Amino acid sequence: MKNIFIFLFQCFLFISVANASDECLDYKLSPNINVKQPVWEKNVIQPFEHTDALHGDVIATLVNEFEITVDITSIEDGFCVALKNIDAIIGYSDFTVQIDIAYKPDSCAYNAILQHEDEHIRAYLSVIEDNNDMFKKSIQIASESIIPIFVKNEDDIEDSIDKLNEQLQNHPNIILLKQRIKADEEIRNKYVDLNNTGETLKKCLK
Repeated sequence: MKNIFIFLFQCFLFISVANASDECLDYKLSPNINVKQPVWEKNVIQPFEHTDALHGDVIATLVNEFEITVDITSIEDGFCVALKNIDAIIGYSDFTVQIDIAYKPDSCAYNAILQHEDEHIRAYLSVIEDNNDMFKKSIQIASESIIPIFVKNEDDIEDSIDKLNEQLQNHPNIILLKQRIKADEEIRNKYVDLNNTGETLKKCLK
């Protein structure tokens, strides 16, 4: 009899939590989405060891950060925590250009390589600029699928915010967004190299 009572109590508890979670659906919002690009910097360095004497290199630091704001509604059995606002920062914060130590700064060859690497930087930046609307749309679709979380205690609200953020970050649309950026980077940078004849640098080395 005791076991039956415990089982019935657990079932009742599960139904109560389920009903409370369903009630939170009434508090679901259509989150406001803001997408910005970070302010970027360019650093030009010459490693102590020789690199590729005919080419420079650009190391791009990609930033994709999501800060969420939630709406917290007190209901009879606890709280409903819903996504309200998403501030996303997507873009490049830093470009490090490497040029072989064989070339003195501001020399003809140095400037020729730097000019070519600047084209790569413009290619990286164009990935973000041309896809900004797609980023916002992908984040919007992802956010619309995330339902509010029910918590019984106020102390659990912070954990629920972390869970909402985790759901956003792991959403297929956000994962595909990041993959698309990397694929677009590769395509555009290959195009820059295909259109570089190297004539400017060759003239400097004659």
